[in-house]
Amino acid sequence: MRRGCAGRLTRVTTASVYTHAVGRLRVNEIYLSIQGESSYAGWPCIFVRLTGCHLRCVYCDSEHAFYEGGWMPVEQIVAKVQELAGIRSERLNSSGDTLHATAARTPVRPPNAGGTSAPLVEITGGEPLLQPACGELAQRLLDAGYTVLCETSGALPIDRLPPGVIRIMDLKCPSSGECDANHWPNIDLLTRDDEIKFVMGNRADYEWSRDVLRRHDLARRCTVLFSPVFGAIDPAEIVAWILEDHLPVRFQLQMHKHIWAPDTVGV
Repeated sequence: MRRGCAGRLTRVTTASVYTHAVGRLRVNEIYLSIQGESSYAGWPCIFVRLTGCHLRCVYCDSEHAFYEGGWMPVEQIVAKVQELAGIRSERLNSSGDTLHATAARTPVRPPNAGGTSAPLVEITGGEPLLQPACGELAQRLLDAGYTVLCETSGALPIDRLPPGVIRIMDLKCPSSGECDANHWPNIDLLTRDDEIKFVMGNRADYEWSRDVLRRHDLARRCTVLFSPVFGAIDPAEIVAWILEDHLPVRFQLQMHKHIWAPDTVGV
């Protein structure tokens, strides 16, 4: 693991940038795509990627979000999401029919969305929970009728998010280099609507994940996702191990990396 004193200093410095940011967020990108992971994979989704991360996982695929981005007021971010929701409805309405103003914002129904047909928005990073106004943004999106996901590293308390947000939380495996950063009290905060993700690069990661799954009875708490580090391990191996051990988990691939080139940004 690469977690010496210099690494800890970097994390503190990164986090402190956002300490006094109120009502605004540093945003790397906002875009419309297909959700590539979780139980919501395959559904149209608007992504709000925030800048900054205090971790340095060896397999990170969003390094462009470490430092790049500009400050935006929360209301401007919500307005951009609304704009993209309108663009999405126009694309899906290929028949040329005129949609009611409300229906134009609700063209699809993501699964497990509590019976609503709210468009799907994911707040991601980087590590979105580094920024204090992340919770305010999430609440504004919930109030506007969206189904809100937040993808987080699991290294910060997830109760910084308001009720109603679906937390997609990592538990970092040993090969990530950030296993020591896992904030274990988060497990007791998980609900049935949340999801927990293990990204594994080798057999040792799988065994560690399996043991954590069993020790904390995670499958009774929420959906559990097992995912390979892209390009590091044959996905068929993980599938075989899951079946051999009869684990109550959902295997997933990063769908977007099979649709577009793996290093494509903004998808």
